[in-house]
Amino acid sequence: MPDHYIRYDLLAQQALRGVVRTVLADVAKKGLPGEHHFKITFNTVAPGVRLSDRLRAQYPETMTIILQHQFWDLTVADRGFEVGLSFGGITERLTVPFDAIVAFHDPAVQFGFQFEPIDAAADERSDADKLSAKLADTDAEKGSQKSSTKRGEKTAEKTTAPAPQALPAGKRAAPVPPADEPPAPPPGTDGGAGGGEVVRLDRFRKK
Repeated sequence: MPDHYIRYDLLAQQALRGVVRTVLADVAKKGLPGEHHFKITFNTVAPGVRLSDRLRAQYPETMTIILQHQFWDLTVADRGFEVGLSFGGITERLTVPFDAIVAFHDPAVQFGFQFEPIDAAADERSDADKLSAKLADTDAEKGSQKSSTKRGEKTAEKTTAPAPQALPAGKRAAPVPPADEPPAPPPGTDGGAGGGEVVRLDRFRKK
């Protein structure tokens, strides 16, 4: 389904991930300034994450690392970073894509933010699109039913007419005079308002 709105939430998250990349890239070149240090939580099963099986078994979902005193070889790329850390005296090297980061926090200045997983955001978006499409189909179906009902009512109105009444046996229907001609006067009247006798022409004939 095509997009009908701008996903500002995803754009804001990508912008904040860019902030993390800029900060880590600066630390990779210059080191940590002052008391700054970072707590980074990431999804261990996200695509592109690389860590040992030991750590993956210990952290099957999410893992938090601290970049403060004991870390080395921090390398920052466009899509993620790599860093060396020690866990229980064992050296490990981790690869973490920026899209896998769940939270970033700098306790020195009480600054941080949390991220919504990209895959989860896409799933929610897909579910919302499906729901919108379903509601749109339901509204269209209701509109079609209403339109069909109205057309049926109008057709019934047009085709309904009073049925002719049957005359009793032995009677014929009287002819109906045209609308623009007055009805003939009844026998014994001259059609005037006052009525009177009918004058026969043979009374004026010469005898």
